[in-house]
Amino acid sequence: MDARLVDESVEAIRAGKPVVLPTDTVYGLCATPYRPEPVLGMYRLKGRDEQQPTALLSSDLDMIIECVPELRGRAGALARALLPGPLTLVLPNPARRFPWLTGSSPDTIGIRVPALEGAARSVIGRVGVVAATSANLAGGPDPRRLDDVPEEIRSGCAVLVDGGELPGTPSTVVDLTGPEPTILREGAVPAADMLDRIRQRV
Repeated sequence: MDARLVDESVEAIRAGKPVVLPTDTVYGLCATPYRPEPVLGMYRLKGRDEQQPTALLSSDLDMIIECVPELRGRAGALARALLPGPLTLVLPNPARRFPWLTGSSPDTIGIRVPALEGAARSVIGRVGVVAATSANLAGGPDPRRLDDVPEEIRSGCAVLVDGGELPGTPSTVVDLTGPEPTILREGAVPAADMLDRIRQRV
């Protein structure tokens, strides 16, 4: 693992610059979530509608709960039972935190705790939490390899971290805010398996 690359990635994220990191699914476009400007810059780079939500990603669920303390309780317990893994969980956000991430759904927030390895794990471990979306142009194919990341995104990022070839299937997105779980996007975890896992926990 290149310690200098990790240092450069951490410094870039803290400075509000976007970076590309490998996750447990596809390559991700990441920025600090603590200020709106870096997140909006990431949206512009991707060509993403600002009303679309973007998840908070961390290697540690406790870091996300520090950012959104309302997740303590049932939502956090369920998240702890399901994560880490290739999932994005949509959870209640009653205090409407991170409004520049939640788009048109300010009362909910998405979270990701991927099973990270190598440099990406070190970077996320040091910065704590990032805003993360797939490193593709809006509507484009999900990048399995760093070379699959569009040049428009590559040239706009401060650092690119190569994690080799990834599975290439995005996370399964599950909305846990209603009386019954809802699969918003079937991805790396089949919907039926996901629903079975949730029902065993509730």
